[in-house]
Amino acid sequence: MSALTKQLALFRETAALAFDTLRSHKMRSALTVLGVVIGVTSIVGMTSLIRGFDSSLRDSINTLGPNTVYVQRFGGLSFASGASFMQLMRRPLVTSDDMHAIERNATTVGMVDLWLSGGVGGPGQANERMFYRGQRTRPVPIMGTTERYVDINFAEMVAGRSFTEQEALRGRAVVVIGYGPYQALFQSRGIDPIGKSIRVGAKEYTVLGVIGKRPSPGGFRAADDFAIIPYPAFRKQFGSEKVRRQFGGIFAMIPVLPKEGVSRDDMMREVEAIMRIRHGLTLDQPNDFDLVTSDAVLAVWDQISAAILLALVVISSIALMVGGIGVMAIMTISVTERTREIGVRKAIGARRLEILVQFLIEAAVLTSVGGILGVLMGSAIGLGVNLISGFPVSLPWWSFALGLGFSAGIGIFFGMLPAWRASRLDPIEALRYE
Repeated sequence: MSALTKQLALFRETAALAFDTLRSHKMRSALTVLGVVIGVTSIVGMTSLIRGFDSSLRDSINTLGPNTVYVQRFGGLSFASGASFMQLMRRPLVTSDDMHAIERNATTVGMVDLWLSGGVGGPGQANERMFYRGQRTRPVPIMGTTERYVDINFAEMVAGRSFTEQEALRGRAVVVIGYGPYQALFQSRGIDPIGKSIRVGAKEYTVLGVIGKRPSPGGFRAADDFAIIPYPAFRKQFGSEKVRRQFGGIFAMIPVLPKEGVSRDDMMREVEAIMRIRHGLTLDQPNDFDLVTSDAVLAVWDQISAAILLALVVISSIALMVGGIGVMAIMTISVTERTREIGVRKAIGARRLEILVQFLIEAAVLTSVGGILGVLMGSAIGLGVNLISGFPVSLPWWSFALGLGFSAGIGIFFGMLPAWRASRLDPIEALRYE
């Protein structure tokens, strides 16, 4: 019999002994691996949710246009860079005049739009219910835009059309609804929405079209719960973006796309120069507006996800450490209970290395069972969240390998001391042990 065959036979025999130990001490084994199960469950479950959200966020950005640049007063990126709230509130508002200036003067811009949201009473003031013949939606965001909203978003019209330039400039009472309001007001009753008059808040609008389902980070249905109206009509109903400077005014954003053949960076430099001139900034003054790109959003998300994963590793490590200490205690008890068995094995020729390997394999098998349970429970949590809420999950193979590797490594590391003590037992003294 070759040396490799002998080692495989020893491994199988030792693994069988380890499983016998698990079966004979079910409660003790369960409590021992509980910390390992919790740690691995945390790793696999949270990794599946974070990776799922990451994939859906990147898909959304790619679908909505990676070259789009958003000009805004301030946003999450400003806070992420460390700017104070009061400092940001002193910035001038972004308005439709800025949009017209970019449209007029920028030679690298292919398309520009204006998005108005919020309201005089504060952010979310433009969240309104929509009503049609006894049916109503939950409060959904209403946005004031130009006729270019559908094109600059690469959106798909599943019914009707968007409003025209003339309808937008004249502020006609027309609306294009998202797929969520369409389902709530019309689809459930088999009604064609085009040309129907609906009430948005306190004002009547004529439905011109329906925008199809949009990709959403996290798979939330709320991405389809919205409606767009011409921005002059938005001002009439919700107030102007110039109403007041303090927090609570209309929130304006200017999405910009480069011309075909023009790089996004070249367009950004020109748009930045136009905005700086409009705001009267000198060369030594920083921008008092934000230029937000998909890369910047992803960079912030990468920092957030890295911090979450780091926190997850720390928390999981604590649980695994607790499990490892439990394994050490159980293996120490096991060595004490089997002292005579160790003495007999040494008396008939077992070497120290074989005794050491035997107990290390037992410890690794013990924690690997906890790792397998943790992988199954973590996967079940991720799939359960996806089934209940639609939140995307991703279960990469490396998260399973990481969980199992961690669990086996914990068993070997914490089982080393009891295994070493077992291998160092004197056979004569071990045989005398009662």
